[in-house]
Amino acid sequence: MADEVDLILAAWARELPGVDVTPLGSLSRLSRLARHLDRARSEAFGAHGLEGWEFDVLAALRRQGRPYELSPGELIRATLSTSGTMTNRVNRLEARGLVVRQPNADDRRGVLVRLTDEGRERVEGALADLLAFERRVLAVVEPAERDALAGLLRRLLAPFEGS
Repeated sequence: MADEVDLILAAWARELPGVDVTPLGSLSRLSRLARHLDRARSEAFGAHGLEGWEFDVLAALRRQGRPYELSPGELIRATLSTSGTMTNRVNRLEARGLVVRQPNADDRRGVLVRLTDEGRERVEGALADLLAFERRVLAVVEPAERDALAGLLRRLLAPFEGS
């Protein structure tokens, strides 16, 4: 079964016959899949009144367990953001009533960002829709292959994330 990437590879092979374009076979498919997944995620999040970055922040808080709070620095690490970006994001989420800032009892100068009940409900609803979509996407792959795929992707991702 040929796909769009096969057409791209054939065109490059025709136009540049001496160039090995085989890396495009895997990584172009990953890139294209990522774009499709981003679109689907946007739909799942949008159905719950969230943007992708909002889901990322709220999900990082929700994964912590009760009381669903992190410092801004921990949120920066969890979402691969910068300090200025996180300040803006927390401000916007707080204005929408999805998070609150609270003093950090362990650090008088610091604050903790805590998920509100509304924030928790939204992120859990968006996660449920996202998981349903991702299960449908992965249904074409056998369960054992899913584990192998996850392992291969982990190896590809590791150099970028220092793990």
